Amino acid sequence: MRIEHVNLTVADVDRSVAFYRRLFDARERWRGTTSAGAPAVHVGSDDFYLALFEGDPTPRSMDYEHVGFNHVGFVVSDFEATLERVRALGAVVHHEADYEPGRRAYVMDPDGYEIELVTYD
Repeated sequence: MRIEHVNLTVADVDRSVAFYRRLFDARERWRGTTSAGAPAVHVGSDDFYLALFEGDPTPRSMDYEHVGFNHVGFVVSDFEATLERVRALGAVVHHEADYEPGRRAYVMDPDGYEIELVTYD
């Protein structure tokens, strides 16, 4: 089993596409509209993508204290280069740590979704 995609509702599809394309050197796989007519884009690779649907920009609370979404973790091959891209995007790493068996860092995307970046020794 593998995860094919994660679907996120975002405030501005183009802003999110630009963020994820630059962060992961991803490509736009598909662009269209949702069944409600809102902009929608799939951005990722041949193996995995983020389905980004544009919706109500009113943020919802996302935390570790309530039932709901916490974060999406991505294994990256060059941890330091990825952190440099995070900083170039103007995002802030709010937690970084070594842990058995590798390193991890957490950053928020433009809509407040938490992204975990992981590399393994």
